[in-house]
Amino acid sequence: MKKITFLLFLFSTFFSFAQIKGTVTDSTGNPLPFVNVHLKDTYIGTTTNELGKYELNLKTSGTYVIIYQYLGYKTEKRIVEIVPNPQTIDVTLYEEQIQINEVVIDKKYNPAIGIIKKAIASRKQNALTLAKYTADFYSRGIFRVKNLPKSIMGQKLDFFDDVIDSTRSGILYLSETVSKITFQKPDKMKEVILASKVSGNNNGFSFNNAADVNFDFYENYIDFGTKVISPIADNAFQYYKYKFVGSFADENNKLINKIKVIPKRDQEPAMQGTIYIVDDTWELYAVDLSISGNQINNPALNTLTLKQNFSYNNTNKIWSKNTQTLDFEAGILGININGGFTYVYSNFEFPEKFAKKTFTAEVLKFEPNANKKEDSFWNTIRPVPLTSEESGDYLKKEALQTKKKSKPYLDSIDNKRNKFRFSDIITGYGHSNSFKKRYFNYQGPLSATSFNTVQGWKTQIGLSYSTRNEEKRTYTKVGTKLDYGFSENKLRATLNYSHKFNNNNNATLFLNGGSSVTQFNSSNPISNFVNTTSSLLFKNNFMKLYEKNFIAANFGREIINGLNLNANLEYSERKPLWNTTDQSAVKTDDIYSSNNPLLPYDNTTPAFEKHNLIKGTVLAKIQFGQHYWTRPDGKFNIGNDDYPTLWLGYEKGFSASDKKYEYDLLSARVTHEVALGNKGNLKFNIKGGKFFNAENISFVDYKHFNGNQTHIAGGDGYTNLFNNLPYYSASTNDSFLEFHTEHNDKGYLMNKIPLLNKLQSQLVLGFHNLAIPNRMPYQEFSIGLDNLGFGKFRLFRIDYVRSYQNGYLGDAVLFGCKILNVAD
Repeated sequence: MKKITFLLFLFSTFFSFAQIKGTVTDSTGNPLPFVNVHLKDTYIGTTTNELGKYELNLKTSGTYVIIYQYLGYKTEKRIVEIVPNPQTIDVTLYEEQIQINEVVIDKKYNPAIGIIKKAIASRKQNALTLAKYTADFYSRGIFRVKNLPKSIMGQKLDFFDDVIDSTRSGILYLSETVSKITFQKPDKMKEVILASKVSGNNNGFSFNNAADVNFDFYENYIDFGTKVISPIADNAFQYYKYKFVGSFADENNKLINKIKVIPKRDQEPAMQGTIYIVDDTWELYAVDLSISGNQINNPALNTLTLKQNFSYNNTNKIWSKNTQTLDFEAGILGININGGFTYVYSNFEFPEKFAKKTFTAEVLKFEPNANKKEDSFWNTIRPVPLTSEESGDYLKKEALQTKKKSKPYLDSIDNKRNKFRFSDIITGYGHSNSFKKRYFNYQGPLSATSFNTVQGWKTQIGLSYSTRNEEKRTYTKVGTKLDYGFSENKLRATLNYSHKFNNNNNATLFLNGGSSVTQFNSSNPISNFVNTTSSLLFKNNFMKLYEKNFIAANFGREIINGLNLNANLEYSERKPLWNTTDQSAVKTDDIYSSNNPLLPYDNTTPAFEKHNLIKGTVLAKIQFGQHYWTRPDGKFNIGNDDYPTLWLGYEKGFSASDKKYEYDLLSARVTHEVALGNKGNLKFNIKGGKFFNAENISFVDYKHFNGNQTHIAGGDGYTNLFNNLPYYSASTNDSFLEFHTEHNDKGYLMNKIPLLNKLQSQLVLGFHNLAIPNRMPYQEFSIGLDNLGFGKFRLFRIDYVRSYQNGYLGDAVLFGCKILNVAD
């Protein structure tokens, strides 16, 4: 009986659907891509694909009016009787005849100014019509590569050889999603993914989602990573010029004004193109705007083009967005990528209010088996037909995936990659069993050789073995590292084990132990590379080291959403170390400072006495307002920029070889980054703490602050260190408070200054303060330029720093690189 009922259901479902399909062309027969196709006075619609083809799937029979709308062309109507059988309706669109007022009273008068002013004045009111809604959402994304080089700087680019053609061109990425969305201004959105498809990955989940592409021109800013000013923003006239192109009547006899949008300055985050505004109500009819990568601080991007189409419903008098496309062109190092996303919104409903628990921390959820839908499902629900190129890509990559998952194929790839070469002894070697997801890795000494005055030249090799479960996103890894100092003539070894239990709360266990040479500041404020350069070329051995023989266990997991807890327990024997070499690459009378951070000119007194200690640490991280995605393979946390992140820590030293080394430490940290519209970003980092019963503890356990004396900076850690503070000059076993803040104008000021705007740089202002007892506060003020470089390579930054402590203390110039990590 159940089987019969199921077959009857399928039978009735088949005949309750009707399909209208066809091709939309211009008067010369050329296909028109992304034409807005919808049923009049409904929120049922779609768009044509790149070849002008469309499909409209309907559930209810009857007589309908289909609207074909395309920017720059006259809107067409077709009256259709919906029947169960598929129908083909091809449509030709003709260019719109834009009307311009022939009577010109004042040549200086620009009618576009008045229209834009009215659109700005009506912006908030018009935005309210779309303040709450539910809708169906479809997204398709495609990335293509063209003429991909075979190699770059001697490195082969063979990752995509299986999916590109003989011209080294083809589709790199193709994905689709179908979802239901619930939205409430300003930024509350709930999305349920019904289906997700990634070409070449039957376990893949597309990351296309509605929240990331909710571009609303009724808001002051459009977020492309950089805040881009809307052409109808409150301050739009500071950034745009406008030209009235003309007007035309739509299918509802509403007058539509066509306005050309022109940025006043090329380097600022302002778009160019055309917007269409409805007369009288001053609502958006359509948007066709583009922006360059330089304008949004993304040098790899050439252009980004955003198009939106709105449709009008005579029943509720609401203009709603029904189609949106986002196209891009990018390139760097001879790699040219283009592509875009197509979005279709349909079946809008506008409730007066939502239930209290409609919006929760779970902002996106995948239905079970969302990534397992058959082609028959997609053929009935996909609103935009696939092109032959896209259909071919699905078929090709499906066959390729089946091949690539087979044991013979994986074994053949492993046999090729697992070949051992004599040079691997120096560079490193990996051995894989890809079918069983087992991996062995050998880290060669080439990338792990450095110099310090304690060990002299030292080198390190590593061995590791790991297994992975890709569907559950878990792993197990065990490894060892051997470290040998040539001047010290001593070998040390460490063992480590790690296991990730699940991807829902990220429960992870780490076990490690052995003997290591460790910086006094566990944050490792100076990297091996920087210290090697600084020591050998300038005889500045800023890295201060001690020996730690230890065994430790660490466990961390998310307790509830937004609260992560990490616990660490370590037993260690600490031993002082001394310089064993004065080697350098330059001849100079300068001598290295001692390895004692407290007595830099004393080479006989150790920084501490040898001792043993058990240390326990508990650290809680609280991400207020944290959102998350739920997928079958785990939980993915999404930070909330509206709230700061808080860390609370407790550290206790106990069971020491001498009671004087035992102590308690309470600490806290707050970080936040605030977006200031188009005026840049403001970051701050506040850290503080208090030691108890710590009068005679080891210098190892002091609070050490991240200083910098090398004049080299890197990465994004500028708000986590003092740029001109000697590394251990302020270390304390008492209370402490440090404050770091930095404002990056993202070009807001620099783009307005003649000549300097040619640099395409960003002005950075910083302030740092450190307060500890019985010491005048230490302060730093800095000014710098970020995003420096040439062409598409904007990797560099330079800062001037001036420090004070009860008066002027000193200054420095820092050179930074985004791909350089100062600390390991």
